[in-house]
Amino acid sequence: MTPKEVLAQIRQREVTTVDLRFMDFPGVWQHFSIPADSLTEETFEEGIGFDGSSVVGWRAINEADLLVVPQPETVLIDPFTAQPTLTMVCNIQDPITQQDYTRDPRNIARKAVSYMRSTGLADACEIAPELEFFVFDDVRYDQRGHEAFYHVDSVEGSWNRGRVERPNLGYKPGSGGGYFPCPPTDTLADLRSEMAQRMAECGIATSAHYHEVATGGQCEIDLMPQSLVESADQVMLAKYIIRNVARRNGRTATFMPKPLYGDNGSGMHIHLTLWKNDAPLLAGNGYAGLSDLGMFAIGGLLRHAPALCAFGNPTTNSYKRLVPGFEAPTKLSYSRRNRTAIIRIPIHSPSPRSRRIEYRCPDGAANPYLLFSAMLMAALDGIQNKIRPGDPLDKDIYDLQPEELENVPETTKSLEASLQALRADHEFLLRGDVFTPDVIDTWIWYKQAHEVEALRVRPHPHEFTLYYDV
Repeated sequence: MTPKEVLAQIRQREVTTVDLRFMDFPGVWQHFSIPADSLTEETFEEGIGFDGSSVVGWRAINEADLLVVPQPETVLIDPFTAQPTLTMVCNIQDPITQQDYTRDPRNIARKAVSYMRSTGLADACEIAPELEFFVFDDVRYDQRGHEAFYHVDSVEGSWNRGRVERPNLGYKPGSGGGYFPCPPTDTLADLRSEMAQRMAECGIATSAHYHEVATGGQCEIDLMPQSLVESADQVMLAKYIIRNVARRNGRTATFMPKPLYGDNGSGMHIHLTLWKNDAPLLAGNGYAGLSDLGMFAIGGLLRHAPALCAFGNPTTNSYKRLVPGFEAPTKLSYSRRNRTAIIRIPIHSPSPRSRRIEYRCPDGAANPYLLFSAMLMAALDGIQNKIRPGDPLDKDIYDLQPEELENVPETTKSLEASLQALRADHEFLLRGDVFTPDVIDTWIWYKQAHEVEALRVRPHPHEFTLYYDV
């Protein structure tokens, strides 16, 4: 859409409110609304000022002003508001220089695509994310000086098999037993269908939805491939839709990586393809139907995987998912079938256009603009430097002897370790001014100060079990 077409749609749809959305630094959508009649063609050029110092990780109070600049191609009518409301995603600019703001995640993603094209290696990068999440029926949590607790509940949770429901009709999947059951065991099929339908109405194409492995309402909705920036836009919109549809149905959805102890966590597997002149660059005659370029891209992703975890697994809770025994990737390796490797090459189709890299490490807590950009930069570094990924890991790791696993590196064990890896390995992200040193430093500082240290100084409930009578 052009700005004129946006204004015409506002009149045709009798829109009363325009909602302007943008991505904060950690990865949460922010918004504010304006009356529809105050939006003009000039707004799309001049933007609207707001206080950047109140956004996490952005401006200091003495240089607070920033601009939101609406992007007309992102326009849609919000399906959840009581009043007719048109929404747009915005880019962020400095009001003095009129330059794109370096800490705006969407700006970083746009720069990553521009850098890719400037190398001449590829002219398109397509991303297809798989969104995993839990749907709970009740959640309570708090953290204060004298108490800390959380409680989640689900009508289909395996812990509720003995609950008095008058009547309790059973059909509750056990831990690790939630994959693909039909209703009535899958109680969330209609809810996911509603989510997928709302997505379709908002321009998001999905390929599948189903119940995932864990008990307690774990779901997955897979999105179709889109260009890098559009895919990140769609991840944020899809999460918005999932949460709001759940709430309208008296339930709550979370993308927290590991909300249940002793069961599978939620990831966000990312399928990546590279194209040039509409030709698939990853397809060839090598391992799993990959080209040399495809193997080099895998080499780059593996070499920089510990640093990528700082963006793909950006919470302390993320590393409670990345443990053996729950189908989460724990080995810095690649395979056409082994799902414990962080990279899988799907081989379900012989078509060269279907050849892709599935990066299995990230989770839904990631800021998609930063994650997708960092993945692309790692893949490009592998291609530019012809980094070979070594041998694949095609065996079941649970059948291997300890000495066979000694040389297979593992994913980082904590957010702090991933931040240290990013501090030591981020030069590949700075090329083309895609990520700036300021962005890297601020990310490490924010995560270390507000998450790693915040958790480190607080007593954990399990410590009372371990140490109260010490």
